[in-house]
Amino acid sequence: MSKRRITQETFDAAVRENMEEFEMDPDEALREAVEQFESQGVDLSCIVKVVPAASSDDNQEEQTHEVLQALESLRIGNDTASLPDAIADIKCFTEQCSLGFAQRYLAAQKGAYPVILSYCKKSVEERDCALAGLSALAALTDGQPDLLDKEGQQFLVDVLQKYQADSSVTCVAICAVRHCCIKHEQNRQDLVKGGMLPLLTCAIMRHSGCAMLVKEASWALRVMTFDDDVRATFGHAHEHAKSIVLEHNGLKILIEAAKAHLSNTSALSELCATISRLAVRNEFCQDICDLGGLKFMMTLLADSYESPELVRQVLSAIRAIAGNDDVKDTVVNAGGVDLIVIAMNRHINNPAKQACMLIRNLVARMRNYCQQILELGAEALICQAVQTHEDCGDIGKAALRDLGCKVELRELWTGKHGSITN
Repeated sequence: MSKRRITQETFDAAVRENMEEFEMDPDEALREAVEQFESQGVDLSCIVKVVPAASSDDNQEEQTHEVLQALESLRIGNDTASLPDAIADIKCFTEQCSLGFAQRYLAAQKGAYPVILSYCKKSVEERDCALAGLSALAALTDGQPDLLDKEGQQFLVDVLQKYQADSSVTCVAICAVRHCCIKHEQNRQDLVKGGMLPLLTCAIMRHSGCAMLVKEASWALRVMTFDDDVRATFGHAHEHAKSIVLEHNGLKILIEAAKAHLSNTSALSELCATISRLAVRNEFCQDICDLGGLKFMMTLLADSYESPELVRQVLSAIRAIAGNDDVKDTVVNAGGVDLIVIAMNRHINNPAKQACMLIRNLVARMRNYCQQILELGAEALICQAVQTHEDCGDIGKAALRDLGCKVELRELWTGKHGSITN
């Protein structure tokens, strides 16, 4: 059952009532209001839980929160403020939006999106202003992809074309693209149709030395392959993945980018995660091997045991590639099983699920590998993962089953205690 919701004005009124009628101090009044609404089952995730600033004008109560004050300054100065003042105003708004989703939601409810987009379009010729405006747009749309409209989609495409040589502007613009595409299938499809994919892949090639941009662009490419919008009956995740690979040379670009950032585990993790999302066809898995991607990942796994997150993403990528039976042979012959077992020994919690899934992929239709994997102690490690890591329950037992081990299955329902009636 969904929780009840209230408006920001209702919450603020309750806080003021506690202060005025019950003479509570601001912190106590705020705490009491939160407890009161939560006890009634109200969802406060979209509420700014801060005591509003005092206002002498009752009609301006909605402007008392700092994010709304910053928005009002932007709205007033959009046409009249000087360049330094405009940048200061937009940066202030961005800082407020970065405090949390509640601030962003409140700003959006009070009409922030058209104000920010208007500022972005007017300032696009001034590099510093464009950077500040895009930062605000990226902050505002974080968790609110529905805000983006056709005009905003076209602006993002245009600004990425205009500032292709500027890594800072490009990086922030791509961040805004990513925010607008998470859990929003229509935005993804519209942006892809508008030419977004070549802009992302070209950004990685052009700024291959900028780890932050490479990570951001790779992340945005991965989001284009998501199927996470429950409102969409049919998604284009598979089509987008194929387009990235076949039309925009995505696999080679990502693998080369990974090789250029061996010391940056954050960028490497994202690149491996994106490569795994692109291994959607048998020939793509083989292409990754032919491009040196599998060999690179095996080396990366051997050299990166101290980074659990990177190990997790590498194992996930190898699992995806090992969907190709020929790749299974390559993984095993290259000592991949030993590396997987070592990874599980080092990090029994974080990458355990990916290791179990990878082992399952290796022995699927290739039972001759079972004995080799078992001799390395995989059974005990998988059993330990099942016992200590909740996410590994079903996956771990499935891996044990496919390895030919004894698995104790719990009977969830026996048909007792009642009967099924029409």
